[in-house]
Amino acid sequence: MTSLPELPPEAFAKQDPAPDTLFYAQPRFVTHIDDGAIQAVTDLYRDLLPPGGRILDLMSSWVSHLPPEVPFAAVIGHGLNARELAANPRLTTSFVQDLNGDPSLPIATASVDAVLICVGVQYLQDPVAVLREVARVLVPGAPVIVTFSNRCFPTKAVAIWQAVRGDDQARLIALYLRHAGFPEIAMQVVVPDGAGGDPLRAVIGRTPAGV
Repeated sequence: MTSLPELPPEAFAKQDPAPDTLFYAQPRFVTHIDDGAIQAVTDLYRDLLPPGGRILDLMSSWVSHLPPEVPFAAVIGHGLNARELAANPRLTTSFVQDLNGDPSLPIATASVDAVLICVGVQYLQDPVAVLREVARVLVPGAPVIVTFSNRCFPTKAVAIWQAVRGDDQARLIALYLRHAGFPEIAMQVVVPDGAGGDPLRAVIGRTPAGV
């Protein structure tokens, strides 16, 4: 476990300690947020992602919520179920890997223009190690866009995630990003609580700009 002195080790325990590969062995062709939140994610990506860039969709599935009219040079998908990834029409390539078992990404240093983590960060048991890898593969000044709602698989979300809510979850992600070496971090409410659908928040970190 990467050192997070602010949090005890048990903060990253799960109700279900079995390997995540077992839980995700069968594909789930469902969306994990409602249509309004999905549209909000797409609009956020439209504002922040560079057209023609190389995108890493981390903890992806059969949909990526990318704006349909924006072309990208490559969209690399990562997940835990090969059938879900194979069904995703936006992916140009993909790989299956349990980041809780091995946080090292099989991607070249400074080769990606943006990283996406949509409604998945709550399952990481060593988030700092994963986000350090994210920082490594991003080009200078590029964003990692972490979005989340109030939904999760409760037996697989880490304890600290379930102990806090909303703004405090955003602050928790910001803590991860600071420890991972992101000097610029922004938090925003994308769909407010009580707006009539799934709430959505985003935490955006950027790697240091090039000299």
